[in-house]
Amino acid sequence: MSTSTLIAIIAIAAVVVIVLAVGLSMAARRRRLQDKFGPEYDRTVDAEGGRMAAERELRAREEHHDELQIQELPPERRDRYVVEWRTVQEHFVDRPEGSVQEADELVSRLMSERGYPTGDYHGQLRDLSVEHGRTLEHYRAAHDVKVRSAGHRTTTEELRGAMVHYRALFDDLLTDQRSR
Repeated sequence: MSTSTLIAIIAIAAVVVIVLAVGLSMAARRRRLQDKFGPEYDRTVDAEGGRMAAERELRAREEHHDELQIQELPPERRDRYVVEWRTVQEHFVDRPEGSVQEADELVSRLMSERGYPTGDYHGQLRDLSVEHGRTLEHYRAAHDVKVRSAGHRTTTEELRGAMVHYRALFDDLLTDQRSR
């Protein structure tokens, strides 16, 4: 075998190895993002129009999230929030629409105390998606009902469902994701 043939074979083999390594790295990164963001990964792929754009968006969310001062709540604050949640639930019997509004306000206060910005609903979704992607659909569903309830366009069953959805995010926010 000539030297030039041997060099060509080695070069081709090196290119194949590099392509495989890049492919495996991209697949591992995709799996990591899918695992971390859960259903939010697919939602972002749809919203961004493709995997590459979605993965850029999700990595940007991670970078922004790393700049936030997210903190775990001390046990006494978690206990206080649990008591407040029970009060909100008790109000549901007499004032379902008001109770949903209270639940939204309580979740927003909890987000704020944990260190999440709370000024913009869509910003909240982006920030929460990094550590709470698996419960984000609950927040979306609850928020939708809350918005519609302001115009008295919801049923009691929808309001009850909103409370269940708020509770899922509330429970998730009470626990520190980094310690799991």
